[in-house]
Amino acid sequence: MKALEIATPNQVEPKDVLHKTMENSIRSKKPRMAICYDFDKTLSPNDMQTFTLIPSLGMKSDEFWEETKDLAIHNLMDNNLAWMYQLIVRSKPLRKSISKSYFHEVGKDIPLYNGVESWFSRINEYAEKKGIQVEHYIISSGLKELIEGSSIAKEFSRIYASSYYYSPDGVAEWPAQAVNYTNKTQFIFRIAKGIFEEYDERVNDSMQEKDLYIPYEKIVYIGDSATDIPCMRLVKSKGGFSIGVYDPDKDERDKVYQLYNDHRISYYAPADYSDQSKLFSYMKQIIDSIAAKEIMKTEQEVLNIPVEMYAIYRDLKKMSDETLLSEKQRDDFSSIGGLIRGLIEGKIE
Repeated sequence: MKALEIATPNQVEPKDVLHKTMENSIRSKKPRMAICYDFDKTLSPNDMQTFTLIPSLGMKSDEFWEETKDLAIHNLMDNNLAWMYQLIVRSKPLRKSISKSYFHEVGKDIPLYNGVESWFSRINEYAEKKGIQVEHYIISSGLKELIEGSSIAKEFSRIYASSYYYSPDGVAEWPAQAVNYTNKTQFIFRIAKGIFEEYDERVNDSMQEKDLYIPYEKIVYIGDSATDIPCMRLVKSKGGFSIGVYDPDKDERDKVYQLYNDHRISYYAPADYSDQSKLFSYMKQIIDSIAAKEIMKTEQEVLNIPVEMYAIYRDLKKMSDETLLSEKQRDDFSSIGGLIRGLIEGKIE
């Protein structure tokens, strides 16, 4: 609550009206939560490049990934930078300029796990009933422009992923952003602080909990692989929730078992986003938990209204009693204290 402004007698509302106005202001606030997703093998069954982009350029996926792996090893390159560079190199002999519009078109064909397309509306609807506003974010090592072309791109407040720098005519020339491992965590901080632009260095500034756009304990991260571990660990360590998913058809659980054993995830489940799935059930539990905590927090804020007024009154009284003041100053302090005292419910000394 902001510091109480000093008012003259004819400006002071009856205390019950003032308290009700302040209480309504607190209760009307709708808390936000964020769900952050990796994309490849989290929302989609494989690397997006494998399904669509690499075959469209006449390349075999296995050969392409082997080439990029060797390129990264021999040149001490980041794996993402290696495949982004290799796409440009391999497309030129084929006389296929890879443009933003081309990526968007190819992205339309990215397959998704069961239930993904309706997941967002169902989650939003459930959270709305609990008084929670949900925002969805992508934090992926995959290609941003491909995700932007997918059928679910419109569901996300932001898509943080690897991307290219484009020439004036829209042709990819150079990697502009490579998202991988620990540098994924910067986007958790951006979402929490509400500092969304990739170039904005204020993300490194300290921010008090009460000023966060979305507090960390109301952030969920869903991922599947080693590149997600830093985000999973960060979110869980700050009181949020991390969920590890695995392909329900392959049923390979080594990664999620290890992540759970290492206390890096809160839950694990098949990457099935349908309304009867374990994943949907766990997400409802998380929303219920956040909503319950928000109810408690709201009640505590309401209880704090007269408490803060009492603290101001007590401090004024103490200053009036102990400070060397002129008679007029003492009268002024007494008058102000009397006004504030009249706003405090119940009996106090």
